[in-house]
Amino acid sequence: MKGRKPTAEEKRFHDKIASLGCIACYLDGRYNPEVSIHHVDGRTKPGAQMKVLPLCAGHHQDGTEIPGLIAIHPWKARFEKLYGRQEELLALCHELLERDT
Repeated sequence: MKGRKPTAEEKRFHDKIASLGCIACYLDGRYNPEVSIHHVDGRTKPGAQMKVLPLCAGHHQDGTEIPGLIAIHPWKARFEKLYGRQEELLALCHELLERDT
């Protein structure tokens, strides 16, 4: 996978945002703590490691065989039509993190 590994500070942020659970499941009214980090703008641009979303397997990658979930890879347009643009989801994640502090 292209890009650099996250720094310790970025990793702490990834852990913090992952603690929210899957943001798409949240919008569906569920809490799913099993997430992976989705990079909104790739992994190579400056600041890319801070532009991440917590997504469960079924909302992150197609082929997980989880019925009813639209995965951002490869269905980005369908995913964003249902849940909103990734930048909006990122803003929601930051808002939720601020509520918890």
